[in-house]
Amino acid sequence: QVQLVESGGGLVQAGGSLRLSCAASARTFANTVMGWFRQAPGKEREFVSAISWSGGRTYYQDSVKGRFAISRDNAKNTVYLQMNSLKPEDTAVYYCAAGPSPYPTMAGTRYDYWGQGTQVTVSS
Repeated sequence: QVQLVESGGGLVQAGGSLRLSCAASARTFANTVMGWFRQAPGKEREFVSAISWSGGRTYYQDSVKGRFAISRDNAKNTVYLQMNSLKPEDTAVYYCAAGPSPYPTMAGTRYDYWGQGTQVTVSS
């Protein structure tokens, strides 16, 4: 069964850090692009970051460049999102997603599988 499970969310003060993890089944993870998206209350889901299967290509939304870093460990079927210098506007439910695209993409329609999400709250 295809499954993506996020973890690592929580409450943090502005300027703090969190590391999100997304564990996938081997079938889900193999040869896939992995992405992170987020959705704040009352807002549409937005792209955050994505990484190619090899890890050699990454892609970030402009607002998180220099603060967030995506990585993956294919031996553990896990993708990570290291979030530093967090701001209150980063508050959202964060979702990981997997898709067959050969390149990192911000298009949500290119991802076939989604996790249930993990809440990140940044207090000011």
